[in-house]
Amino acid sequence: MSAPRPESWIRTTPAGLYVEPGGFHIDPMRMVDRAIITHGHGDHARPGNDKVLATAETLAIMRARLGERAGKSLQALRYGETVRIGEVDVRLVPAGHILGSAQVVLDWRGSRVVVSGDYKRRADPTCPPFEPVPCDVFITEATFGLPVFRHPPDHHEIDKLLQSRALFPERVHLVGVYSLGKCQRVLALLRQQGYQEPIYLHGAQLAMTELYQSFGLEFGDIRPALGVPRQDLAGQILLAPPGVAADAKLPDPVIAMASGWMRVKQRAKQARVELPLVISDHADWDELCRTMLEVEAPEIWVTHGNEEALIRQASLYGLKARALSLVGFEGDET
Repeated sequence: MSAPRPESWIRTTPAGLYVEPGGFHIDPMRMVDRAIITHGHGDHARPGNDKVLATAETLAIMRARLGERAGKSLQALRYGETVRIGEVDVRLVPAGHILGSAQVVLDWRGSRVVVSGDYKRRADPTCPPFEPVPCDVFITEATFGLPVFRHPPDHHEIDKLLQSRALFPERVHLVGVYSLGKCQRVLALLRQQGYQEPIYLHGAQLAMTELYQSFGLEFGDIRPALGVPRQDLAGQILLAPPGVAADAKLPDPVIAMASGWMRVKQRAKQARVELPLVISDHADWDELCRTMLEVEAPEIWVTHGNEEALIRQASLYGLKARALSLVGFEGDET
């Protein structure tokens, strides 16, 4: 008996991607009875589901962000551990996106589908690296699914920040970073690059950074910016949410922003960013293409982003590809 076609057991519903023989959704956009969550960003980890399965780190993030609405029943699954839900064997493997992020490996009657969630391929000191898993269907994002998006090495962008600080020692460098993932990654990259000075955090960044620390991540001397006299921030690096950075009331700050979208000059200009830092938590074009080949899947499904270009590239590789066109995953935490 041949393995069932993936489209016969995985389909899109108004709530999102539904695995029928398991009776669960993955990253549902509406409240459901049973959900598997790939990671803790708000466009993937929504409140109100009854039973939730994810890594322990993702569940901790959800509890911190959502409180009791994280889910009525929470089940932690370690990377590499397999559980059976309904008739489907489920395994989580690292996605390399943020702390706790996972791909969902689904096996049913000899057919394997991998739902990658959001992912990146480059090394990140704050989370395990992406693990390619051979499969029959690979379900991928395409946030940066255009050839124009080729992210520079992280150390190159951190060097830009440190060189600017050396050039303007009298100005505070205010870096816009999202509180979950990007903040902690930039902290770790600065330390990796040898920067040992205190790094100041806006209040919105502190709680999530402390959560990362509870899982063993170390970031050196970090301090809350609240209450620090403005003159004492001269020459310092201050990490803050993007909206706060854009509207900062600090005297003559260097406004920086760490995002994959900083590759687009118009976006940087609109955000009044003086120092764009192209640091993304998503795979760029080359990494998306490499991943499609490495997982050896004859079929690619694209959830969201620049679907058309990636589907065309998949066809050039001789792969079958289609767009799922799921809505609700256009988050800005990039």
